[in-house]
Amino acid sequence: MLCLASPAGVVRDTRGPSRDRPGTGIRDAYAFGPPPPQDLGIAGPAGALPQGDDWLTVNVWTPEPDPAAHRPVMVWIHGGAYKLGHSGSPGYDARRIAADGDLVVVTLNYRLGMEGFAHIEGAPANRGLLDQVAALEWVRDNIAAFGGDPGRVTVFGESAGAGSVASLLAMPSAAGLFGRAIAQSVPGTFFSPELAVDLSTALAAEAGLRPTVADLGALAPEQLVKAGQALAPKMPGRVDRWGQAAPTVTPYAPVVDGEVLPVTPWRALAAGASRDVDLMAGHNRDENRLFSMMAGKLGGIGEERARAALRLYAPGGEAAYRAAFPGASANDLYERVQTDWLFGMPSLHLAEAHLAGGGRAHVYELTWPAPADGGALGACHALDVPLLFGTFGADLGLLVFAGAEPSPEALALSSRFRSSWTAFARTGDPGWPEYDTERRLVQVLDAEPVVAPYPEEASRRLWEGYEFTPLPLVGRGA
Repeated sequence: MLCLASPAGVVRDTRGPSRDRPGTGIRDAYAFGPPPPQDLGIAGPAGALPQGDDWLTVNVWTPEPDPAAHRPVMVWIHGGAYKLGHSGSPGYDARRIAADGDLVVVTLNYRLGMEGFAHIEGAPANRGLLDQVAALEWVRDNIAAFGGDPGRVTVFGESAGAGSVASLLAMPSAAGLFGRAIAQSVPGTFFSPELAVDLSTALAAEAGLRPTVADLGALAPEQLVKAGQALAPKMPGRVDRWGQAAPTVTPYAPVVDGEVLPVTPWRALAAGASRDVDLMAGHNRDENRLFSMMAGKLGGIGEERARAALRLYAPGGEAAYRAAFPGASANDLYERVQTDWLFGMPSLHLAEAHLAGGGRAHVYELTWPAPADGGALGACHALDVPLLFGTFGADLGLLVFAGAEPSPEALALSSRFRSSWTAFARTGDPGWPEYDTERRLVQVLDAEPVVAPYPEEASRRLWEGYEFTPLPLVGRGA
């Protein structure tokens, strides 16, 4: 296996990504580039990361850099709430995917936080997404030299990476750069311009500035990160102003600006955008439990907090959820509605929108429980990442496997992930039937994977007909 870190052909630029600086010549490409400035969390301590400002790089794993090989290509877009994560993370070591699938894998960095997603006057919207497009253009122009086929590219990503994949499906500038897409746990959080401007105003105010290039351009990247870190803990108290976005403590998301991202992915796909792109989408059964665990609230949500979440997120109101899940505890109702709103239903609806627009889709749900906390995490958010990459002892793997050696059951499921994902990249068929709105067959990924009707039927019915629109600015008071 040859592992390379290669320049992505783009540099940091307030106007968006641009072509590489002329005259740079041949570069050594045997180490990961530095990550973009970001909030540090499960990504690791700052001292462990490469330093520098040449953030926009790609990494290539290939069985053999033979231009005549024409192998399928998979391009990974990492998650991290649009504010943390980087392609050089040990948890995204793609050697097993490349080897098991006999294909080329590319991972990429993109700008995060205020650098990549704040709505700043004088700069284009969605700069992080534009970085991803530039990386895909680099793949189109250069991947043949690494044994890859630029005509057989699959983009895949998880969480914010899946939100990015969904965005790329809707972006005119990304058209033709990939033929298949895998979206793992698509977040439903896309911002309206009004909400994005208001959040950016609050972010800039943390630094005593206005949200303009003229004001913010002089700040060091680390100062922009600190502004985001200062605002995040204040967000839950501003439901009156920022609505459903407030409790997420994440002031960043793709902005439906009408230009870079013309409409939401669901509306774009339903209208036939990317109908020729094969889609695989899915989610984990217990997504929100990861966040409850990180907040020290796992299993401990009481009636007051559950009621607030149901009133804020449940379509049809609190009573509809209580009727659909009779006898469920306050904690379970909270976990269910949070999982449904943030990841479960956005992922399912993306597949259904693609069908409505004339496309093909396969759907899965991961139900195998993470070993950490005695199984209390369930099939939590991000569990699919170490299973897919086989990186149980790094980053997210350490969190959900609690440092334990993977069991034979986990290893078998991990192998199943890779075989299905790489088969889809190679042929468009992951090994189970296409999804339709009559049988609704999905792959249920557990100790014994089975094909069955979509397991979360009660939730599906509650959210049937719901449209994931850009999150609005709900109040304009001080």
